[in-house]
Amino acid sequence: MTPADSANQKSAAPSSFYSAMRILPREQREAMFLIYSFCRQVDDIADSDGPRPERRTALEDWRGDIKALYNGAPSPKLRDYLPTIRRFGLRRDDFLAVIDGMEMDAKEDIRAPDLATLDLYCDRVASAVGRLSVKVFGLNERDGLALAHHLGRALQLTNILRDIDEDAAIGRLYLPKEALATAGITSTDPQTVVNHPAIPRACQPLLDRARSHYAQAEEIMRRNPRRIVKAPRIMGKVYGSILDLLADRGFSPPRAPVRLSTPARIAILLRYAFI
Repeated sequence: MTPADSANQKSAAPSSFYSAMRILPREQREAMFLIYSFCRQVDDIADSDGPRPERRTALEDWRGDIKALYNGAPSPKLRDYLPTIRRFGLRRDDFLAVIDGMEMDAKEDIRAPDLATLDLYCDRVASAVGRLSVKVFGLNERDGLALAHHLGRALQLTNILRDIDEDAAIGRLYLPKEALATAGITSTDPQTVVNHPAIPRACQPLLDRARSHYAQAEEIMRRNPRRIVKAPRIMGKVYGSILDLLADRGFSPPRAPVRLSTPARIAILLRYAFI
């Protein structure tokens, strides 16, 4: 549901996003790719290896561009966004929230945030993208906001659990300090944590939380017309399957990479898009 799988979303394989979005009618599909383009560009800034002040300045430029767009004076790079924003009623604050989330990564390496900070991060880099997306999908306001909340967080937590080694390699650690404390891990050094024998205990709360969000997202989608929730359901099923693979593999080091096979992805697409 969150473009770029969902742009930060810890950058899951774009094939999942493209597969889910290709089934949409043309106008919706083009709107989603426009949202994806925005997310991809600001995510690339946050994850670049440039000096942090330059990254923050670039994100601030984007913030100014979004505000100018909604004030009726779009920069050339955002002029094509106007028809989509008007057609689907996309909200300025959701675009700005995505930038705020990227800035959290740009200003410093996140290391063992508290649960409240982690939830804020997930809201900005994933659920805010979901709030843009559900407007395009056509969900009603209440269910749209609830689906963005739960599915966005589920996808983001899945990516965090999948990418703990990749993130540690660049100095980031998204596992919350409360989970580390419960597991008896006192360090917040990423490499120390990911190689700690107690890391499975630190990962379990996020695994449980992600499963709860998937379940609540599925409940919301079940009460809405299937044609409206095809794309988010495909995303949820793909990422939910990845979470199951992670749980089956376990989190004790060393960890083999986990990827959903192409046949499994195709089976999900066929089942939820066409059958």
